[in-house]
Amino acid sequence: MSSPYSNDNLRPDPDALLAQLQVQESLAGRGKLRIYFGASAGVGKTYAMLGAAHKLHSEGREVLAGVIESHGRAETAAMLNGLELLPMKQVAYRDKQLPEFDLDAALQRKPSLILVDELAHSNASGSRHPKRWQDVEELLNAGIDVFTTLNVQHLESLNDVVGGITGIRVAETLPDTVFDAADEVVLVDLPADELLNRLKLGKVYKLPQAERASRNFFRKGNLIALRELALRRTADRLQGDVQAYRIEKSIGAVWQTDAALLACVGPSPSAEHVIRSTARLATQLNAEWHAVYVETPRLQRFPSAKRERILKTLKLAQDLGATTAVLAGNEVAAVMAGYARSHNFSKIIIGRSQRRFPWQASHSARIAALASDIDLIEIGVPPTRAAEKQEEAAGKIMPRHVPMQSRIEWWGYLWALAVCVLVTLLATPILPFFDLANIVMLYLLAEVLIAIRFGRGPAIFVALLSIASFDFFFVPPRFSFAVSDFQYLLTFGVMLAVGLTITHLTAGLRYQARIASDREARSRALFEFARALSGVLQTEQIFETSRLFLQRSFQAKTLLLIPDDAGRLQMPAVIPDDVANVASALDMGIAQWAFDNASSAGIGTDTLPASSYLYLPLVAPMRTRGVLVILPYSRRWILIPEQQQQLYTFATLTAIALERVHYVEVAQDALVRMESERLRNSLLSALSHDLRTPLTALIGLSESLVLSKPPLQQHQQVLAGALHSEMLRMSALVTNLLDMARIQSGEVKLNLQWQPFEEVVGSALRASGSALLGHGVEIRVAHELPLIRFDAVLIERVLCNLLENAAKYTPAGSHIVLAAMVNGRFLAVTVADDGPGLPAGMEDAIFEKFTRGERESAKPGVGLGLAICRAIVEAHGGTIHARSVQSGHHGAEFIFTIPLGTPPSMPDPEEHEPSVGDDAEKA
Repeated sequence: MSSPYSNDNLRPDPDALLAQLQVQESLAGRGKLRIYFGASAGVGKTYAMLGAAHKLHSEGREVLAGVIESHGRAETAAMLNGLELLPMKQVAYRDKQLPEFDLDAALQRKPSLILVDELAHSNASGSRHPKRWQDVEELLNAGIDVFTTLNVQHLESLNDVVGGITGIRVAETLPDTVFDAADEVVLVDLPADELLNRLKLGKVYKLPQAERASRNFFRKGNLIALRELALRRTADRLQGDVQAYRIEKSIGAVWQTDAALLACVGPSPSAEHVIRSTARLATQLNAEWHAVYVETPRLQRFPSAKRERILKTLKLAQDLGATTAVLAGNEVAAVMAGYARSHNFSKIIIGRSQRRFPWQASHSARIAALASDIDLIEIGVPPTRAAEKQEEAAGKIMPRHVPMQSRIEWWGYLWALAVCVLVTLLATPILPFFDLANIVMLYLLAEVLIAIRFGRGPAIFVALLSIASFDFFFVPPRFSFAVSDFQYLLTFGVMLAVGLTITHLTAGLRYQARIASDREARSRALFEFARALSGVLQTEQIFETSRLFLQRSFQAKTLLLIPDDAGRLQMPAVIPDDVANVASALDMGIAQWAFDNASSAGIGTDTLPASSYLYLPLVAPMRTRGVLVILPYSRRWILIPEQQQQLYTFATLTAIALERVHYVEVAQDALVRMESERLRNSLLSALSHDLRTPLTALIGLSESLVLSKPPLQQHQQVLAGALHSEMLRMSALVTNLLDMARIQSGEVKLNLQWQPFEEVVGSALRASGSALLGHGVEIRVAHELPLIRFDAVLIERVLCNLLENAAKYTPAGSHIVLAAMVNGRFLAVTVADDGPGLPAGMEDAIFEKFTRGERESAKPGVGLGLAICRAIVEAHGGTIHARSVQSGHHGAEFIFTIPLGTPPSMPDPEEHEPSVGDDAEKA
């Protein structure tokens, strides 16, 4: 985990500030969300929201009340006076009309600020979004500021908690991310006694409902608990705001605004006791906590078993709810103090440690000296560990530490001895030609080389050995440790001091260089992986690239599983030989579970951790794209947090690459369809134009034959009539082709006029008279329909096509119903028949071009009539759909809607007609 500050001088981290600026830039065009938050209904959230809206309105702000739920409260309803109120739309649901927030009207109106009450409300079926908070998201994306209200029981994370307290499980919830992403949260609070008093007075609910509420939800204990939850949840959100402000203003001092805890994980076996104690304390304080392990050069030399125990302790902390991190540094106390300051932790938890030497300060003492403004809590040694230490001191049992032979790098010490001997041998023949000071330089050079190569322990050993060798072989009297001149004692002291200083600095630089090299290697691997994926265009290339990079970066074998159209994972078509064992032994059931739940499973996770494989879902922004199966060569590296973070980043890049390839294929298919559509429209337009003139001539000739004088013989008259009828049918087909080509090319311009709908119904019936012969037609047009703004010619064409379609697919003598009525903000027109109905699954496809209800049929037509109807209706801003009728009798219904709009006001005739008295005066 990266810190926004450095540990040394608490300067802002440029990467963190850059990320913050990028977030601010992405939100620049987005509206601001303010949530009025309370413990329960009746605390005054809506009232407070309306009060703030009135204040802004008086300051000149454009305010629109989108939806306000007053629940019969007179004070709340009175606050609406002076604010523009958006009319509600009516949504049909189970034979009822439900008022709902009109999102389209709000977007079209686009005020500066809109009030949307009850953020967690569930919209009626048929609305654009199932939840009101999704409507609010669309308003925010459009740049509209939103004020809204929310009760604590509607938060998803607290839904079960509130249900356990009150015994009532709230069905309407919203994700906590919506609440956390709000720009402002205003807590509206009211004591429980005062809220109960308001309930008794009928200011929350009407009296009969208030009595039931007081016996169930509105009990004093429930209200107190809900109030505490609301206060805590608001405080949790404010904690993030405080931290963001501290980063923005580069504030390094700890502000003890909360009880956040930081646990120090060390190599001691009692580290698990520290973690469990911190987890219990965090639960008691309801506080956030982190667990951090600082890896120093000395801890780097620990054996694998001890390092793995540290990683297991970090995994335990993560399982108990902590945020874990592995930090690198030379001094544990300095790194911990810097981390605590950067994350504003008010308390550091550390295990009690004993000093190895009397002059050595413990970690807790050094942290207390560096961070005097942070509370320091020491955790005692667990009882079992304390008893073992007493027995070790008494000699009853052997110490539990690792044997010395396994902890000392003997090779480093052997090399130190060899280098010291080599320097002594080289310096002996040149002693007559050089001063002793130059011989000292050779020994210091040896110390630097050993420190660079083998670290601090061998370097200290070679420093002491160099002093002894220099004294014995070169300082007079030679071959004796006796010193004839006191000044050589000063030389020995300087040699030791310089040697130890060089050793410390070199070992620290060596460690920091290795840490930097590891980080650079991880960053380079990510860069090369992202660059390699950026150029791939096929799924097989992504699989091969991911396999090679993961195998090289993580020392693991990998296999990529991609789902089919049904969402079932499939093995790759070609499996390389080096991962054949992975494919043969993996569990497809676990892989499918990881894919379906978008959660990792297997080794290093909480799901089936005994498995030898890691199943990592490839979660892309739109959906999960597959599963990455990993078989590590070593189980240990999968427990390292940095390795896990690196691996998850690799998986995210792979998922994004798969999603990009998917949408490239979708875009290519769409381009091919667009080109095919354009070519087809061009052919239709050209063909229909070229056929129109000869068809018109043929229609005229056939009509002249039918009406010829003298009349033709009977059989000739029948032939002429059939010829004229077929010419008319072909002309109608060509007209449909031409109209569809014009509609698709955008050449059709609507002639919108305010006019009565009844007139176009009559003209459509007259135009379809020949097609409706032998069918009964019933007209059910509601009385006193308002004026509708539409293109009469095109809507008449829609009605004709629907009527002729009903007559074509129903037998003679069938019944056709044409109905029109007002449905909310739309005029709904229905054409129904009692024929065989629609084929199953064709309700939407039947409106596609060149699609017919019967694939092989002797009925005339090419499948363009309904496509033309949909294009015309959608051009008017309406919708059209079809369905089969199953209740009562079989048949099909075609329903289309046209927006009502607001008709222009009609002039008052009394204002334009003079009264009798006025005429008399003029006379």
